[in-house]
Amino acid sequence: MKQLKTPLVVLNFKTYIEATGKNAVRLAEMCSDVSRDAGITIIAVPQPSDIRPVAETGIPVFAQHIDGASAGGSTGHVLAEAVRDAGAIGTLINHSERRLTLAEIDAAIQAARRTGIATIVCSNNIATTKAAAALKPDFVAIEPPELIGTGIPVSTADPGIVSGAVDAALGIDPDVPVLCGAGISKGEDMAAALKLGAEGVLLASGIVRAPDPKAALMDLVSGI
Repeated sequence: MKQLKTPLVVLNFKTYIEATGKNAVRLAEMCSDVSRDAGITIIAVPQPSDIRPVAETGIPVFAQHIDGASAGGSTGHVLAEAVRDAGAIGTLINHSERRLTLAEIDAAIQAARRTGIATIVCSNNIATTKAAAALKPDFVAIEPPELIGTGIPVSTADPGIVSGAVDAALGIDPDVPVLCGAGISKGEDMAAALKLGAEGVLLASGIVRAPDPKAALMDLVSGI
């Protein structure tokens, strides 16, 4: 997998109606416009059913989750090959709303690796960041769950966990960059995250549910 250019903006569409179906495509087109104008990589992370139409807008797409399952009798699982063939170039793993065991995280990373897609493993604290980095994903994203969706950015509410996660990942594997999530929505939030050593941000509701998502994205990237 070719290394993605940092700093990254990773926008998780979650299961918001504002980012489902035709709305997902519309939001992806806004991401594409801002990405082109600002010269920064923005990754869209839609629901599985929206991967193909969102990818057709030209924006880089990650899946929200994959399982470590192989092709065959695994009803209900999300196959790495399926999201790749739909147009995803990567996947989130272990988001706080889709927690996995360490063994499941490792299996999902291996599935992504065999399929040629990139991985962002989410972690909720510094200890989890260390464990995740040891599995050699493409990125680790530090996201304290108590701040997700609050509008309170981790980069200012708890800067020590961001810098600590960066140091922890660096100590385990210097080739695993750290992203910062939870409460990120404004340019000043992103600027603070980058100053703390993060190489991008993972965000959701602050953009997806904003009255004007494109304006919110433009404000976000102004912090770079």
